[in-house]
Amino acid sequence: MVPLGDALGRTLAFDITARVTLPPHDASAMDGYAVRIQDVAQAGSVLRVIGDAPAGRPFAGTVESGEAVRIFTGSAIPEGADHVLIQEHVQRDGDSLTTNEVEPKARHIRRAGIDFRTGTRLLPAVKVLGPAEIAVAAAADHATLPVHKRLCVAILANGDELRAPGSAPETGNVVSSNPAGLAALMRWWGSEVIDLGIASDNIESIRELIGRAGEADIILPVGGASVGDHDYMFAAFEGLGLEPVFRKIAVKPGKPTWFGRLGDQRVLGLPGNPASALVCAHLFLKPLLTGQPKLDLLAARIAHPLDANGPRETFLRGIYKIKDGIGRSVEILPNQDSSLVTPFLTANCLVRRKADASALDAGDRIQVVPL
Repeated sequence: MVPLGDALGRTLAFDITARVTLPPHDASAMDGYAVRIQDVAQAGSVLRVIGDAPAGRPFAGTVESGEAVRIFTGSAIPEGADHVLIQEHVQRDGDSLTTNEVEPKARHIRRAGIDFRTGTRLLPAVKVLGPAEIAVAAAADHATLPVHKRLCVAILANGDELRAPGSAPETGNVVSSNPAGLAALMRWWGSEVIDLGIASDNIESIRELIGRAGEADIILPVGGASVGDHDYMFAAFEGLGLEPVFRKIAVKPGKPTWFGRLGDQRVLGLPGNPASALVCAHLFLKPLLTGQPKLDLLAARIAHPLDANGPRETFLRGIYKIKDGIGRSVEILPNQDSSLVTPFLTANCLVRRKADASALDAGDRIQVVPL
């Protein structure tokens, strides 16, 4: 159970129902006077003001024929009244009120329960809590919410060529950007993150860092899983008892992605190329963390011709737009190299192409995954 102020981004463990009715009573939607509609059907009607009903202090009496009660937005409608005469439609002189507009029907009353009633199911379990959900939970009189434990993910980078951002460069080094980018995504998706560091290209170094991941629910090894002479990541886990679920995927980018179980932990191996790692994090890591396995797909029209696809399902970085006269359209970014990170500064979607998909003309429909 966490306080409302700490619930943003967390995942609900149980359904949330309303503890109250909203509005809790018939309430005025305007500043004015609570009256009977039959008394103000004609302009020039005269009524007597018998009291006030400020918000939070309801009028205790009953509105009879020819009477009015001063009322304000949010105030409870007094017994006997069925209409709110807005203050711009009257002239008041002491306790005397004269209407200056025709009032054809009863209006300006918010009926009790028009938003929800006590017992209404408002938020389903496994819902990720955003600002709107927090607001609804508060309105439903919940000070705390039941949420799932934050999953803890341990990131393990691998490669003799890698160095930490900001460290002293050496010949042949490459900055290790994957842990920072992936950690940011995982925190965005509501997880806790442990950075295990960078393992050298040998099994002993990898195993040493795996040994520091005891508190993690998921271990995220990045790199070292291809078919090169110095790719030891999968072998290191396998030697510790990993039960593989799959070793490669027919997806581009991301073919070396792998997944398995290590005791109670899950292990998702991502490719070392930054674009491949980020794309596969959206496709595989996010569903693993959120428990929502289906991709969030939108339809769009491709803004330019597209060649036929190859034998692997492909996800291209693109820019999704809504244009007047065109509707939803998407443009493919020109450089899809899997080593590039800067395209993610402008890409707001992944364009999905099924294996062996036919060529497309400009204006043809296509699916996109929002980023």
